[in-house]
Amino acid sequence: MKILFDIVFLLAGFVLLIKGADYFVDGSVAIAKKLKIPSIVVGLTIVAVGTSLPELAVSSLASLKQSNTIAVSNVVGSNIFNLLMVLGITALFTNINVKKSVLQREFPLLTIISAVLIFLTADKLWFGDILEKINIFDFKNGNMLVGEVSRMDGFLLLVLFAGFIIWTVRYALKQRVAEEEDGEILSNGKCAIFIIGGILAIVAGGELVVDSAKGLALAAGMSETLVGLTVVALGTSLPELVTSVVAARKGEADLAIGNVVGSNIANILLVLGAAAVISPVSVTMMNVMDAVIVLVSTVIVFIVSNTQKTIKRKEGILLVLMYAAYMIYIICRQYCV
Repeated sequence: MKILFDIVFLLAGFVLLIKGADYFVDGSVAIAKKLKIPSIVVGLTIVAVGTSLPELAVSSLASLKQSNTIAVSNVVGSNIFNLLMVLGITALFTNINVKKSVLQREFPLLTIISAVLIFLTADKLWFGDILEKINIFDFKNGNMLVGEVSRMDGFLLLVLFAGFIIWTVRYALKQRVAEEEDGEILSNGKCAIFIIGGILAIVAGGELVVDSAKGLALAAGMSETLVGLTVVALGTSLPELVTSVVAARKGEADLAIGNVVGSNIANILLVLGAAAVISPVSVTMMNVMDAVIVLVSTVIVFIVSNTQKTIKRKEGILLVLMYAAYMIYIICRQYCV
């Protein structure tokens, strides 16, 4: 009976997360239009942060509950899902044209941040003697603690995120052009209701997801790492998926990749940073290997985008297949030992 309740609460949590993020983004975008902020700022900042709020809620609450493995697994799992599945599925609907500014600014920045994540999370691995004692590719060593994201690291990540937002807004405002307002814009009152209500729904949904996911993990004999990389990561990344697909179908494919790049930056700097400030995040060998996969996925998408300036359907299929292979890998390392 407890398992049934956990499943119901997990689904209810996902609904609250998705709808909460949806209302938050709608309210934020309406405010952006009122202030005449360019659409590129909306994609890389407001929409990206809005769709990353589920990850922020889940990882922060997991950190509060000392479920640190879920906190970091949710971040790396969501980033992999965004790069491979969100962009892959979006490309199945329409070609994603990647703007030159994204290739020259945000994508290289994301690549650097993804590389820094690997070194930040595995200080004991890089600066200790662990590499000399164990085989890092042996699944049996997957749960070994190899590092920690400290509170100081968390503060540094949050400062870097604030710098990223300021940097993006200042650049975008230089490119600012007057745009006519299309369609109905929410009133100030509705904007406030959407934003506040969205945040409350996200927090409540995050609470339900963390508690029910832990219950299901124990019942199924799964590790928190596997749950964080699969169920939780997929659930909290649904806002990015829905937002990107809808944007692509409306002819705003550049907003889709802006959302993915911005969300991944926010996940590492904002989400992991906030979780670490709340409580230092312990990192396992599996977390480090997944962080490496995040970097590899980022480089692959960057190369494809930079070579053709477009992510086409065939590349979309390839990205989806890569994610399927990743799912097989993480399931095997959990049970094939």
